[in-house]
Amino acid sequence: MPGIESLTNPRTNLPNVFTDIDAREKDFVTRFGTSWQALQEVLGIARPIKKEAGTKLVSYTASIELEDGNVDPGCVIPYSKTTVAETIHADLKLQKYAKAATIEDVDKYGAAIAVEKTDDAFLNELQVEVMDDFYTLLKDDTYAITSNEATWQMAVSMAIGRVKDKFKKMRKNVSAITVFVNTVDAYKYLGAANISIQSLFGIDYVQNFLGATTMILSSDIDEGTVIAIPADNMVCYYVDPSTEFERLGLVYTTDGETNLIGFHAQGNYGTAVGEAFALKGMKLWYEYADGVAIITVDANPS
Repeated sequence: MPGIESLTNPRTNLPNVFTDIDAREKDFVTRFGTSWQALQEVLGIARPIKKEAGTKLVSYTASIELEDGNVDPGCVIPYSKTTVAETIHADLKLQKYAKAATIEDVDKYGAAIAVEKTDDAFLNELQVEVMDDFYTLLKDDTYAITSNEATWQMAVSMAIGRVKDKFKKMRKNVSAITVFVNTVDAYKYLGAANISIQSLFGIDYVQNFLGATTMILSSDIDEGTVIAIPADNMVCYYVDPSTEFERLGLVYTTDGETNLIGFHAQGNYGTAVGEAFALKGMKLWYEYADGVAIITVDANPS
């Protein structure tokens, strides 16, 4: 029996439409992967870590109480007390998405709009969701370093300083700092300054600003709030959508070595609808929950 690629339409002798669907699927996951790789470089995140579905997400807090280092010759050196606390969070779960375009949509708007434009919107929303989820995590101040400062510029500076100080005390290197700020706050400060704002993965960012390697501008961050985190403290866990699901008859197109997302398109003759399905188990996380600084702007700081 010939493979799918060799099938033709007996009336027109043209290649089967599955070939176009294959290209569409590959384009979708490749664009997602390419955008993610670029964002990964901007944020300074190391290689994503593959996890199995159902894996618990864990974060840590660490501290040490130094004993007196003035020890007499020949005496036992006392151990300093180190404490590492583990906090287990929610499972890393697969998320399932679907969209559809009807033949009426194609007839009314054309395939370029009904299919391609909605694919673009679908891809964008999946990207935005990753960051929105991360913002929710970052704004949780349960373990974060918190304080307030009189000005926005000082808040940015102190957010960077506090996380650097924290990791220095933990004897860990900090290669780069990422700062998250409110979009309006940033533009108020930038004013007429000739600073290049770039856009990627649905976010706006500025590089090398006020001591931060990268400053992310987001309306998800409250006005008057600055959040800083070392790039070394950020990780990305993911579930490979291509794993095991073939046994269910579910085959998703993925993108090479790091399969962050799976995508499949098909036609449903029963409803005369073109369906598209996405499968994603991806989450930005931090290793040390107390390695995040949340600084608020207050005209009369304590």
